[in-house]
Amino acid sequence: MAGILTKTKRKQVDKTQAIMLGFVIGASMISVFALVASKSFLSQATYLNKVSSAKEKARDQLKANKLAVSTLVTSYKSFAGQNPNLIGGSSTGSNNRDGDNGRLVLDALPSKYDFPALATSLEKMLTGYSINSISGSDDSTVQAESKASAGPVDMPFTMNVTTDYAGIQKLTTSLEKSIRPFQVQELSLSGTNNTLQVSITAKTFYQPEKDLSIIKKVVK
Repeated sequence: MAGILTKTKRKQVDKTQAIMLGFVIGASMISVFALVASKSFLSQATYLNKVSSAKEKARDQLKANKLAVSTLVTSYKSFAGQNPNLIGGSSTGSNNRDGDNGRLVLDALPSKYDFPALATSLEKMLTGYSINSISGSDDSTVQAESKASAGPVDMPFTMNVTTDYAGIQKLTTSLEKSIRPFQVQELSLSGTNNTLQVSITAKTFYQPEKDLSIIKKVVK
């Protein structure tokens, strides 16, 4: 009889231990799941917080840009309509030194590598001279590569005219006083005082235009 009671007690103990072990395993699994879920929720919360901060920053920048637009427009109109203009001409006239400051700035440092336009400007400057040639480069490859430049880009050219000594002085003065910067690198003369062949190697510049684009940023 005592042996039967002992076996019964052992079975109850074993059953109790099995139940306790089941509870321990279940609790451990729940704890592990809770830790994993908490880490996932924390990571997601951190990510959403970063996204929210980036959106707020972009919103604030957009508001600042919109406020700056009206100020910029007002400042530009005031600058462009200044009379007399930067070189002493009329902002509304049509003579060589006339024009609003906005146009003068573009003429001084255009945004494109446009040799035909440069040649036209030189021909206008050389009115009254016998023009033999105006040559330069209009290479589209050069234009494409120069877009990455942060500063002014050289535009080399050469021109050959026939004039007299007084004409040379007038030409050099015109180049010096031009709203567009010219840098004379070489000047050679041949012929007589009244019929001089003048060959000028020089360069001017242009500033590649900047692109205003909306940047997409991936938040990690």
